[in-house]
Amino acid sequence: METVRWSLEISKEADASLRSYLARHGLADRDLSKFVEEAVRWRVLGKTVAETTVANADVPAEEIEAAIDEALQAVRAERFRE
Repeated sequence: METVRWSLEISKEADASLRSYLARHGLADRDLSKFVEEAVRWRVLGKTVAETTVANADVPAEEIEAAIDEALQAVRAERFRE
């Protein structure tokens, strides 16, 4: 996996809290990047879900369920075709 380097500024309190958390869970400073990447992925997912929910607030639930079912069938057909 290709990586990029970030330069971030965070509060001392957040730094101490995170490093303490990592230490309590047997993780080292080298795990900091993994933790931040996972946190970013979860935050992006949460924001995307919230935006999608707002964008589809007026769409009937049955229509959303039908679209989900259709997408699942297409993915399953592609993935499990013999």
